[in-house]
Amino acid sequence: MAENEKNTNEPANKGNYGADNIQALEGLEAVRKRPGMYIGSTDTKGLHHLVWEVIDNSIDEHLAGHCDTIDTIIHPDNSITVKDNGRGIPTGMHAKLQKSALEVVMTVLHAGGKFDKDTYKVSGGLHGVGVSCVNALSIFLKAQVHREGDIYEQEYSKGIPQTKVEKKGKTDYRGTLITFRPDGEIFETLEYKYAVLAGRMKEMSYLNKGLTLTLTDEREKDEEGNFKTETFHSEGGLVEFVEFLDENRQSLISSPIHVVGKREGVEVEVAMNYNTSFAESLYSFVNNINTREGGTHVNGFRRAVNRVFKQYGDDNGFFKKLKFNVSGEDFREGLTAVVSVKVPEPQFKGQTKGELGNSEVTAVVSQCVGEAIKNYLEENPKDSKRIIDKVILAATARHAARKAREMVQRKNVLTGGGLPGKLSDCSSKDPAESEIFLVEGDSAGGTAKQGRDRVFQAILPLRGKILNVEKALEHRIYENEEIKNMFTALGVRIEEGEHGVRTLNIDKLRYHKVVIMCDADVDGSHIVTLILTFFFRYMRPLVDQGFIYIATPPLYQVKKGKNSVYCWDEDERKQAVGSLGKGENDASVKVQRYKGLGEMNADQLWDTTMDPQTRILRQCTIEDAIECDRIFSMLMGDEVPPRRQFIEENAHYANVDA
Repeated sequence: MAENEKNTNEPANKGNYGADNIQALEGLEAVRKRPGMYIGSTDTKGLHHLVWEVIDNSIDEHLAGHCDTIDTIIHPDNSITVKDNGRGIPTGMHAKLQKSALEVVMTVLHAGGKFDKDTYKVSGGLHGVGVSCVNALSIFLKAQVHREGDIYEQEYSKGIPQTKVEKKGKTDYRGTLITFRPDGEIFETLEYKYAVLAGRMKEMSYLNKGLTLTLTDEREKDEEGNFKTETFHSEGGLVEFVEFLDENRQSLISSPIHVVGKREGVEVEVAMNYNTSFAESLYSFVNNINTREGGTHVNGFRRAVNRVFKQYGDDNGFFKKLKFNVSGEDFREGLTAVVSVKVPEPQFKGQTKGELGNSEVTAVVSQCVGEAIKNYLEENPKDSKRIIDKVILAATARHAARKAREMVQRKNVLTGGGLPGKLSDCSSKDPAESEIFLVEGDSAGGTAKQGRDRVFQAILPLRGKILNVEKALEHRIYENEEIKNMFTALGVRIEEGEHGVRTLNIDKLRYHKVVIMCDADVDGSHIVTLILTFFFRYMRPLVDQGFIYIATPPLYQVKKGKNSVYCWDEDERKQAVGSLGKGENDASVKVQRYKGLGEMNADQLWDTTMDPQTRILRQCTIEDAIECDRIFSMLMGDEVPPRRQFIEENAHYANVDA
């Protein structure tokens, strides 16, 4: 078509902006159009978020005093059923909308009992979009209500009713059953992870003592033909929660400090314990919702801890010999705490509710926690002295660590210190396209340097096993050569902020893919775990933002003549032997077991492990921070029996001599 020819098929108002250009998305269309705005994402996190939205409704019934059991079932097709014994969603006619209240709840945004404070004093799903969002994003959903002796049902697809609300018979039961199957057009994956669901159930049982939650997986049967099932129930609540979190750590005090209080309509419950570790493990919840980014309730807790312990130490002369000030973080070293508040009208930042914004909650939590800690310190002098001794050691170590950290952070690119001598950098200066391989050993590092693409791939060899940061004082960490090299190469720095909280500044992060590449054996796995522990404890934002990956080199090369196949597990090896030869005993078929990265030449390492077109990278994500914290403490701590049990249950290695 010539430039001066007119396309007669184009609309007359093309390029104009008038009333006809304004689109109003009706009903649940907006949810399907922009699902991320309502559930955060359409990946595995968003998929599981659907379950949380439904369970949250049942939890709210428990908080209102009408439900004590919630059953969740994963069906073979990855559909989900959530069943509770609450009051049941009302089914009568809604006067304004002239529809059954059940249909209104299931199909109208911002509709529900959560806005009526006589119905729910506090609730998690305050935005009122929960179950209707689940409905909108499901290819199939069935709501069944057992209420006042009758059974009511309605079915939907993509949020659109497929039937009327119908009576299905009589019942002696009371409650709501929601069965839904997520829409494959919306979600990137449709497979539910049992461990993720189970972790959340366990968490919810601690937060709601007396509530029983069960999880059944119909995709998996045991030897007797029974479905995999777990029951979660806690009578001790947050105290049991903290004891569970610290089960692999050595406690410093005789029992956790328990705080219960209420002010200005805000209910506060906190359980906190001190242990001999060097990490702070703090988890916060608002109306049972995990606030991963914290918020005003966490600020209030930290303010109380800093204020009361500082006052106690000063009043008793414990800090007078120190030549430097005690910081807020010193009072929280080795502290494990769960902060849970119930707020009638919480203000969250974003629909996924990651951070609490109510300013009045800071003072409420600070007062409740402050009073409780003050009483505890006066009534438990021996435990109090142990905590203060720990604080003094923490302050001394922090002072030494700050000097060591400053030494590391001074030697960066901007101040002329230069990059580590062992680093073979890439030529690209664009972090978004650059990646760095942390390679086990100088030999494999040399091979990787030869095989890489120098434009966007950097190589940093690591000698041996890095320091176990779980059991090391912080200043020792910055004295470790391999860790110093990682800090300098990555270009990140630790900074101190409000309330003595240190954060990792990643503004100058030089690579958006940090790939751990180790041998596919027991020692290699140990090194991977050591590095991951370091990232989790000291560079957590890199994990949270998806910058950390693990390379997966092959275990075998199966070769016959000029034909060869790389294999990553035993099943692939057997298939390759069968396809290339006449079976396991065919001597013209050669099987090479790679015992280390150094056994591959540069071309092989590129083809199998480093080429973006063919490699397999496993991205490290945190689906359950609480479980990650517990597992790192168990794997890298002092207690041997739980570590041995975990390894025996979870480790799968090929026969090295095969």
